[in-house]
Amino acid sequence: MAGITPIAAFLRLRFWYGAVTMEDRKPIPTAGLAIALLTSLALLLSEVEFGLAVAVLVIWVGSLFLASSRPPEVRTRSDNKDVARDVVKDLIEHSAIPMLLTEDERISIANDAALEILGKHILGQDTRMAFRQPEAISLLSKSKNGHVTIRNLARRRDLWRMNRQQLNEDLAVIELINQTAEADISRAHTDFVANASHELRTPLASIIGYVETLSEEGGDISAKTSKKFIDTVLREGKRLQSLVSDLMSLSRIEAEKHERPSKVVELQPLVERASRDAAGSDRSKFLELESEGSPKILGDAQQLEQLVRNLVDNAFKYGASDKPVTVRVDTGPHGNARIKVSDQGEGIAPEHIPHLTRRFYRTDPARSRASGGTGLGLAIVKHIVERHHGRLDIASEVGKGTEITVRIPLSSGGSERSS
Repeated sequence: MAGITPIAAFLRLRFWYGAVTMEDRKPIPTAGLAIALLTSLALLLSEVEFGLAVAVLVIWVGSLFLASSRPPEVRTRSDNKDVARDVVKDLIEHSAIPMLLTEDERISIANDAALEILGKHILGQDTRMAFRQPEAISLLSKSKNGHVTIRNLARRRDLWRMNRQQLNEDLAVIELINQTAEADISRAHTDFVANASHELRTPLASIIGYVETLSEEGGDISAKTSKKFIDTVLREGKRLQSLVSDLMSLSRIEAEKHERPSKVVELQPLVERASRDAAGSDRSKFLELESEGSPKILGDAQQLEQLVRNLVDNAFKYGASDKPVTVRVDTGPHGNARIKVSDQGEGIAPEHIPHLTRRFYRTDPARSRASGGTGLGLAIVKHIVERHHGRLDIASEVGKGTEITVRIPLSSGGSERSS
């Protein structure tokens, strides 16, 4: 039964057993058994030998059971179909997996999951008309066991595995397995590797090119040009270091994604410390810190500091150079601690906002690379927020600026509000 799912295999075995055993005998002949027993007692009362009376009873009872037996060949083809249809209907009706029973290549039974995908109109239809997929039609036309992969069955870009299991010459079970999620994960991994390779290759190529030039030209390069080359190598090396660091951070955060932190963290001092670190001495005069109360959450302090640094660093990079970046900590109306980071820069166009947390996504690739961005900052923020069972909201207006809000549930300790 290679390629058959457990449900389809069980249906085949259950059908075979049911077809052979169900209704193969008539009801037990109770009246005949009673007459046979009374006759044997009468013989004993008539002083007939005990052995003879028992022999008569055994022969009589045996003949009754033989007469009541229904030989398998008496069973009609229609009987087998009815048994199989009832067995399959009972087994697949409540299955979450879309399943159908076909009879003479027409759909006779479909469970709710199958009807939701294919529509109620498929009942009674030819299976090839119901699916209208070249791969499915090819499998169904052969009337043999097997499986195929079909696309765009319920919606665009979905992926399904169709299993077909023949029960007898007329009846077959079709099972549909949704493989869209697995395909999406595989595609995401492939895209991530491709993007990471591209991001790593760019600074490496620049470093190698400048170092080769310095090595080949040697003393023929002027001090000014040599310094320019060395500065470029240093800048690209730091960019490469930042990229590798962010990739490692993202990997660690994803590995711990399902482990909710258990330590109580007070947000106000943590956010202020991380914000000042991100601003540095040269940008600290444009940093405005605000707080209301002292919310406490269950959190990973190291990851939360990284979250704040990424948000504040992004705000300074893409905000107006002569306008402040505001960082606010407070308690929201629905029992959440809030961290808000806002700038007064150019803002972000609405079509970009849904994609900002994707890895390596940039609204302005040239500007991002020039400022040292890796394209992973908000992806890291998103994963940290998810680990803390929080929510990330991005609001922006072109020409006015951007505000990013992180909401994380308060710990059982709650919040100490200022008056």
